[in-house]
Amino acid sequence: MIDVKNLDDALVAIIEKKNLLSNIGYDSEEYDDIEADLHELEDEFVDEFGDLLEDALHEVHDEFCPDNDVLLPIAYLANSYLDKGEDESGKKQFDVKPGEGVIVDADDFPGEETRLVILPSPARILLQVGKRYREEVWRAN
Repeated sequence: MIDVKNLDDALVAIIEKKNLLSNIGYDSEEYDDIEADLHELEDEFVDEFGDLLEDALHEVHDEFCPDNDVLLPIAYLANSYLDKGEDESGKKQFDVKPGEGVIVDADDFPGEETRLVILPSPARILLQVGKRYREEVWRAN
């Protein structure tokens, strides 16, 4: 059984570091330290949740994009996330812009830019088709 709270907490920690990095320049004195912290968080995330998420990604790939190889779960994280504040229970909420995530060849959307991206709160995988369509295709429970 997965600890959904720990999964969400780990995702949020990575997302906050990614967002911090995306808001400072390479020339910032803090950049290298923040990047090193991010890589450490990503390594811990893969160690703890990699197998579970790879299984989920295999299911999603089998259903929507069977011709694409499954990558490490951290590849499916967006470069930056939109901070949407907190929900009524105090959980941090995030969204992504179109164009974030891993490009896949989805059988249901031939010739269209289709991507898979992981979001937190709750941990889930989102299928995005350009700017016109998005669907939650997996959720941790």
